[in-house]
Amino acid sequence: MFEKKDKEKYMQLAFAQAKKAEDQGEVPIGAIVVDKDGNVIGEGYNRRELDEDATQHAEMIAIRQACQNLGSWRLVDCSLFITLEPCPMCSGAIINSRLAEVYYGAFDPKAGAAGSVIDLFKVEKFNHHPKVFGGLFKDQAAQMLKDFFREIRRKQKQDK
Repeated sequence: MFEKKDKEKYMQLAFAQAKKAEDQGEVPIGAIVVDKDGNVIGEGYNRRELDEDATQHAEMIAIRQACQNLGSWRLVDCSLFITLEPCPMCSGAIINSRLAEVYYGAFDPKAGAAGSVIDLFKVEKFNHHPKVFGGLFKDQAAQMLKDFFREIRRKQKQDK
């Protein structure tokens, strides 16, 4: 659906959202929802710690905003760009919102639901199956997460 330069542009916008999370002490994960015309209609970053809410993942926030902007829960012909492979909760929201495509950066070997731990997008009984493209800017995405957790460990050692 998107050309290489467009994918790069949207992933960089997702990284900018992840940076907002990082600046607030959150795990740096960002997400962007784009409509069929290439307009950003939803954006979000991880806010679990800030809001003390386990559902405040970047994808959930971006999907919610996109639904509000379209005035519909159906995000047909829309695409989601995320810096990290979606978890089971977010994958369920992706399926239920009818997103057409999902592009993500780093793989998540602990909670990834797009193939790393489980692949919810390939469950035949579900009524919707978005196209999923993993590993887009995976090195940049993985490095951002590694740097974040390295800094947390450094601070924890310093506080001892």
